[in-house]
Amino acid sequence: MIKWKRTLRTPSSERFIAFQDSDASQREVAAVDLHYLHDGTVSGTVVLLRGGGEEWSEERIPDLLASLDEEFLPDVDLARGNLLYTVVIGEVVGSYQAERDDNR
Repeated sequence: MIKWKRTLRTPSSERFIAFQDSDASQREVAAVDLHYLHDGTVSGTVVLLRGGGEEWSEERIPDLLASLDEEFLPDVDLARGNLLYTVVIGEVVGSYQAERDDNR
């Protein structure tokens, strides 16, 4: 079963992480960035994560997208044409953050 967690929210965008529940633990299996456009359209980038024990097939992707849509996006959907996704498969390489230079 997929569970969603919102990890970031701004006035015009959101980020969600999808977790796969298993008996032993929860694994991150996907990340979604959504951008709310001025015309009412929502554009999203979906990254299906490798290495979490999850094997992605093209047939499973619509169910994943529908679960996010149903839970968090009541005003838009793929059928109405006001929700668009780009889907990629990848892996997390790391997290990087700018370091502050106090010598300036």
